[in-house]
Amino acid sequence: MKNLKYLVLGVLFGIVLTKSEVVSWWRIQEMFRFQSFHMYGIIGSAIAVGLISIQLIKRNHLKTINGEEIKLANKKYNHGTWIGGTIFGLGWALTGACPGPMFAQLGSGVSGAAVLILAALAGTWTYSALRERLPM
Repeated sequence: MKNLKYLVLGVLFGIVLTKSEVVSWWRIQEMFRFQSFHMYGIIGSAIAVGLISIQLIKRNHLKTINGEEIKLANKKYNHGTWIGGTIFGLGWALTGACPGPMFAQLGSGVSGAAVLILAALAGTWTYSALRERLPM
């Protein structure tokens, strides 16, 4: 029962993704072909909300629900960032899904999303197995 709130939030998130057509393979292809502003508008809105939220957290020294101060660590740039981003983007363009929408696609009846989820899990497992041997 204590995890019920996460299930409810996940279902609501999936409904929002589905109704906003973020899980639509066609919408994602339109984005990568520069044929529609729809996905860019959604992504841009998310970036704006994230920027504002981070600034509010930093300026107001906001705390977590448990009363702990939220600390945002500075991250050092490395080449793995753009390499990983490129691989992620290629996978997104080829499959029409990134990690969040994959589950919403499966829930909305796109059976091929099960293959994507298994492939994502295999990739995550492979990364965790090789992480220590990868260059920083």
